[in-house]
This record gives sequence, C-alpha cells and structure tokens, in this order.
Amino acid sequence: MEEMLAKLLAAAREDGELRARLMASREAEDPLSDFCARAAEAGFPITVGELVAVGEEYSANLLKSVNGGAEYPMDGWDDAYEMFLAALL
Repeated sequence: MEEMLAKLLAAAREDGELRARLMASREAEDPLSDFCARAAEAGFPITVGELVAVGEEYSANLLKSVNGGAEYPMDGWDDAYEMFLAALL
C-alpha cells in the first residue's frame, strides 16, 4: 500500500489534473471514499480500509521503533489521507 501511495503521489506531482482531482476530494461529502475513487480512476486501486490501515500501521510502528517506543502517539500521523495531501501541496 505504501508503494502504491508513493506511485500515486509521484503521478499526481507530474499530472496537474490528477493533483487537482485528488485535492478536490477534500470538498466531497465523504472525502476518503472520493479520494479512493479518484485514485482508482487513475489506475491506483486503493480502498478506504487500506488507506486507514496504512496510516494506523505507520503510527503504531513509530510508537515501537525508537528506544522502546514513544510514550504517546503523534496527533495526525495516523491519517494517511491528510499526510498524502500535505505531501502533494
């Protein structure tokens, strides 16, 4: 999943129209579903569950990766959708 998101990010950085469509998902009634639908249309099939899971896995790995792990989770680091859009800006 992380590899697919990295490829999608690279494609969106090259294709202004794709970037705009992905960024527009923020305005949708259901942003995650809209983002995943737009990604799938571009050839990157991602489900909402996969997007949520990759964010949670990343955050959980941060907590256990350094000297026994952090004492608290980093706010927002588990939100792969928002992290993706921030990287796209």
